[in-house]
Amino acid sequence: MKKTSTRLADGRELIYYDLRDDTVRDAVDRRPLERTVTTSEVREDVLLGDSVAIASHRQGRTYHPPAGECPLCPSQGDRLSEIPDSSYDVAVFENRFPSLAGDSGRCEVVCFTSDHDASFKDLTDDQARLVLEAWTDRTAELSHLPSVEQVFCFENRGAEIGVTLGHPHGQIYAYPFTTPRTALMLRSLAAHKEATGGENLFDAVLARELAGERVVLETGHWVAFVPYAAHWPYEVHLYPRRRVPDLLALDEEARTEFPQVYLELLRRFDRIFGEGEPPTPYIAAWHQAPFGALEEFDGVVREDFALHLELFTIRRTSGKLKFLAGSESGMNVFINDVPPERAAERLREVASS
Repeated sequence: MKKTSTRLADGRELIYYDLRDDTVRDAVDRRPLERTVTTSEVREDVLLGDSVAIASHRQGRTYHPPAGECPLCPSQGDRLSEIPDSSYDVAVFENRFPSLAGDSGRCEVVCFTSDHDASFKDLTDDQARLVLEAWTDRTAELSHLPSVEQVFCFENRGAEIGVTLGHPHGQIYAYPFTTPRTALMLRSLAAHKEATGGENLFDAVLARELAGERVVLETGHWVAFVPYAAHWPYEVHLYPRRRVPDLLALDEEARTEFPQVYLELLRRFDRIFGEGEPPTPYIAAWHQAPFGALEEFDGVVREDFALHLELFTIRRTSGKLKFLAGSESGMNVFINDVPPERAAERLREVASS
């Protein structure tokens, strides 16, 4: 992998990640851009104990542009985009309309490929491995920023999810706090550790799933399963067999095996609802241990946390979506119409031949 860092016309950072070591990246951003002005602010909800990012400047962000005006495609002739070069393997840049900025963190866009009509599942093993290396490198770099406590790499796919750009891409949020979802995991981890005299809750969950009927696929270094209490109609958690706290700690064997496992899962997701169905909308979310202090979670250290990816869709059946209505949105109590055991069975049925 070759990494090249440069600057866009308005001062934002752009990083190319290339498969070839002899690739030269010297294209200049020719757009007449002014410096980006953001109004991002993080406010604490004192009743719930969580945080909300207020970012009014995002109201003016690019919204469903025609394919010929996609800002994530490479620049060609007089059609200038966020990527000044005429091609790229993987490109990462600071979001022009960030939810978090400055002392409130940082937001980046990760372009998986220059092919506008592709999807992550269409990548080759080498391309998927390059994306993994980009996620890992950005996690390392962002963790050193003084305002950052947790790094979140994720992909939203599909208009149903709320995606405003059709080009295959994901995002990275670098939060100035430990996110509420991670804090819940850490509290459960601490309580289980104390109650069992030191047993790790993530290890116990993985062992239970391996002994049950919800495993979707397993390899020498990865296990994918539908969780016992899945929130979403089709939801898969992907764990490395060796517990590590973040992407940086994955060993070479797990990194090498990751593309085959992850690409297979994504391809199965597109086959859940049968032939002729539109691509399955999904969210793919990496959960990593925070880089901040963990004193509030008694007895827990970073190494107790288990890196894992959660992949889920809001489509519950052909032509129907799972909406977060009263119970989910009002009280955060999910109601799942698809039994996790049946979801796992279906995901095994649609395995690649």
